[in-house]
Amino acid sequence: MRDLQDRLGYVVLAATALAYFAVYTTSLGRPPGSFDYLAILNTTMPLVLVALGQSLVVLTGGIDLSVGGVVSLCVAITAATGGTPGWILAVLLLGTLCGLVNGLVVAYGRIAPILTTLATLSVYTGAALWVLPVPGGSIAPEVRAVLSNPNAPTGLGWLALAVAGWWVLRRTRFGMRVYAVGSDETAARAVGVPVERVKAKVYALSGLCSAAAAVFYVATTTAGDANAGAPFILTSIASVVVGGVAFTGGKGSAMGAVAGAVALTLVIDVLFFAGIDPLYQSLFQGLFLVVAVLLGTGAALLARRRSA
Repeated sequence: MRDLQDRLGYVVLAATALAYFAVYTTSLGRPPGSFDYLAILNTTMPLVLVALGQSLVVLTGGIDLSVGGVVSLCVAITAATGGTPGWILAVLLLGTLCGLVNGLVVAYGRIAPILTTLATLSVYTGAALWVLPVPGGSIAPEVRAVLSNPNAPTGLGWLALAVAGWWVLRRTRFGMRVYAVGSDETAARAVGVPVERVKAKVYALSGLCSAAAAVFYVATTTAGDANAGAPFILTSIASVVVGGVAFTGGKGSAMGAVAGAVALTLVIDVLFFAGIDPLYQSLFQGLFLVVAVLLGTGAALLARRRSA
């Protein structure tokens, strides 16, 4: 059962993928084609990146509600400036700085993560509305061709890069310290782990991931909206939950959260091809999340009983 808990995200993803294939084939009379898979990939990438950053924060026992604000602000700036390479670099640096502010307040100011990130969420969202009061803007065609080319699976390469980045990070001293802080902060501090620095870096990485997600969002939609980041707050947390990452910290994998993000995106497609009224999609998404959480909780309880 411990294996089920650790691999919850992959199990849910496999089940969702099968449901998508069945519903799509039944609805259109043919299996999904390369265009369909490419569209899913490009649509999923922003949530995958935000979920990746959110999972790092949760692994330390924290939470980052400001991801929606960071995404909104970076989307606004990217779209308003035309998304040129120079501005994209500036946006990535800004996202990292926004995350670092969260980390410094949480780690050194010792303010609860939920309060800190809720406050900065409002600040970043307000700044996004100031930058881009109405939806619009654009992104450089050459940038879109590299990030989310609608005719080539460029997003697959970026997804592989994100997975490789986590694989390397997990095996570094910093990666081990992230788990140590989440498992037992007092014990980690006692053996010399710089807890404050680890937390600050984790929130900075979350900000970087949110900024990258914003760039991919504009590349996919070819325009920007100052409210674009709002849905990512709950969906990134849901991805972490579905992915089997423990909110107590120290347990789980960012790859599980990535699998959860893809599964959540597929759920929307399943509901669409099943002919579910869009007004009720949130209801079914919520039920999907409840089932995933219950499955993970049940697996955790059984694992504890067996180890007792």
